[in-house]
Formats: sequence, C-alpha cells, structure tokens
Amino acid sequence: MALIRCFAPVAAGDARLLILGSMPGKASLQADQYYAHQRNAFWRIMGDLLGAGPELSYPARLEKLTAAGVALWDVIAACERESSLDADIVGATVRPNDFPAFFAAHPGIDHVFFNGGAAEASFRRLVLPGLKAPPRRLLRLPSTSPAHAALSYTDKLAAWSAIVAPPIN
Repeated sequence: MALIRCFAPVAAGDARLLILGSMPGKASLQADQYYAHQRNAFWRIMGDLLGAGPELSYPARLEKLTAAGVALWDVIAACERESSLDADIVGATVRPNDFPAFFAAHPGIDHVFFNGGAAEASFRRLVLPGLKAPPRRLLRLPSTSPAHAALSYTDKLAAWSAIVAPPIN
C-alpha cells in the first residue's frame, strides 16, 4: 500500500475560520482538488452558503472561500489507505499536518470546523495536545461525503450554516 499525501492548505493570511477534512479521497487525489467526488456535497453547500458552488471553476471556488475568510485543509498530512473511506486509514502510518506553524501564520483563525467525525477525532488526538493556544471554538459538522447518507442535503446545509455565522461562545 502506498503512502498518500494531502494537499497544501488553501488559506489567505486573514483567514478567520478553518474547515478540516481528514484526508482527500481517491477522486480528489486524482483530480488534485479538494472534495472532487461528484456526489460529495461540500461544493454544493459552499455554493449555497458562500457562492462557491460546483458551477464555478475550481480556482474561482477557492477564491470565493478565501475572500470569505475561510481556510481549507486536512488533519492528516500522509497515511496509507486502501480505499477512500476514513475507516480504511492505517492508524500506524498517520502523520498529522504542522498545525502549530499553520496557526502561527494564520493568527486570525479562532474557529475550526470539522467535515465529519474522523477529522475531529484525528485533530483532537494528534494535534490538539500539541497546541499552546488552540482555536477558541471547535465544531464537528456532518460529513459531506457521499458515504455519509444518514442526513439529507437540507439537514447538512442547515448544520453547515454555522460557518456563515459562527457562534460567539
């Protein structure tokens, strides 16, 4: 099994919130784009909330996100995984991204939103203990993956609306 690597973060210096996935799936890795699987709801949700929908080119979507103060990255820098499922990540091979350096370069980020439970669990286990000044708010949102079909699109969109007006507390 080959080691797979995540993408570089998408973030402007004035980012105010960070959306974290666990590790890109096969479709994303092949396309070299975040959330490239055609049935992943991420870009449809970003379209409804921030005007960064799938009808735009990928660079235009990223530009809309950064203009809105949104940064995008993954918790895991590299790992081995047979399929696109988070459950198939080989735990002993996981290496987290360098979050102390990332947060130092993006000091305005005080909200981190997780795209699903695997991203949250990985961040809390691998990253949070090593942060001297963790972000003020951490919130898990329902996964936008097509593998997470338990919620309707409407329910996912309602939960994800937290990125537009993050709670103050």
